[in-house]
Amino acid sequence: MIRFTLALFLCAIVFLPVYGQNGSLTVKLNQYTDQIEDKIVNWRRDFHQYPELSNREFQTAEKVALHLKKLGIAVETQIAHTGVVGILKGGLPGPVIALRADMDALPVTERVDVPFASKVKAVYNGQNVGVMHACGHDTHIAILMGAAEVLAAHREELKGTVKFIFQPAEEGAPEDEEGGAKMMVAEGVLSNPEPEVIFGLHINSQTPVGQILYRPGGALASADSYRIKVKGKQTHGAYPWEGVDPIMVSAQIINALQTIVSRQLPLTDNPAVISVGAIHGGVRNNIIPEEVEMIGTIRALDTAMQRSIHQKIKQTATLIAKSAGATAEVEIRVGYPVTNNDPALTEQMLPSLIAVAGEENVLLRRPVMGAEDFSFFAQKIPGFFFFLGGAPKGVPLEETAPHHTPDFFIDDSGIALGTKALCRIVVDYAESKAH
Repeated sequence: MIRFTLALFLCAIVFLPVYGQNGSLTVKLNQYTDQIEDKIVNWRRDFHQYPELSNREFQTAEKVALHLKKLGIAVETQIAHTGVVGILKGGLPGPVIALRADMDALPVTERVDVPFASKVKAVYNGQNVGVMHACGHDTHIAILMGAAEVLAAHREELKGTVKFIFQPAEEGAPEDEEGGAKMMVAEGVLSNPEPEVIFGLHINSQTPVGQILYRPGGALASADSYRIKVKGKQTHGAYPWEGVDPIMVSAQIINALQTIVSRQLPLTDNPAVISVGAIHGGVRNNIIPEEVEMIGTIRALDTAMQRSIHQKIKQTATLIAKSAGATAEVEIRVGYPVTNNDPALTEQMLPSLIAVAGEENVLLRRPVMGAEDFSFFAQKIPGFFFFLGGAPKGVPLEETAPHHTPDFFIDDSGIALGTKALCRIVVDYAESKAH
């Protein structure tokens, strides 16, 4: 991690006097957040104990909707299956601002020894699986519910309108289903009223509690998948010259795919990843099969580079197969776009993060090759997505469990900072539009 630049720090100094005019309200918001911190933590632990898979967040959505209704916030449900949207109108004129949290859990069996550990079982793509909030979405729900309560309690002093978006299926909808941010956008979540900006956060188990990380521009990678079918000619394993070996051809393709990144892309501009996740072919040791299939993932932090990788994968696979007398069918499925933080918006909101976390705790982070479907919102309106520390205290960062694993653990003492950050961003952005 490296510290934010001097230019951005000077920008923070410029913005602080403007936002300082709203200082009394931000003090109240922070104090109120401190008062309900235990409540926010308890919400998080409840969601953690009773997780639900993508497009199946029925109880989660019901709890969220009930909470928003109790706050006097207008609520719409069943958006993109289980999505919930709340609209809070402030007492003063101002912009429409969207805040987003994702709600779904993962097909992972928990191993963490905590009183609120998940014991939930479910069926995922036809398999019986354990279910766990192994990526921290439980904290995101609780943080945004906290922000809704804090802002609703001060609505008369609030400028503008806040749109709370609780999104299902960020981890991807089950096979043969649609869902997530893309579906919410298609169903009109960014209209009636139309927000002019959107903000979101993601907790991180390998970032110390109290820290906030950010990155302008490409912050998280695009995530596409590919499938390559190599077709040869089946023959006896003892006489390979009488056939065309698709396994040998596939091996050459796998090796060549790695040269796309290492030899054909400008890696000093942005990193990229091409990985093979599975390869299948053949049923017996002495039969060269007719067909081999491989699947994998493509990650990029630049849209032009993403398109170039697609073209180069197709060219590499088909020409290598052709040179051996085989054929290769390449199918690329476009998934999540690059999550682009609007540079101007990122720069504008840095003073807000500094105000709640402290200058020493707001750090510029390197690009992340993971993906986030917040990107679909940020394609439509300017967005800013940042990262919140949740690493367990007293444990070396290199020993903390990564996301999507059975041992994933979040120290929820850092959750209140997330609520304070979202509230401060809302107030400061609205204040900036009044000048």
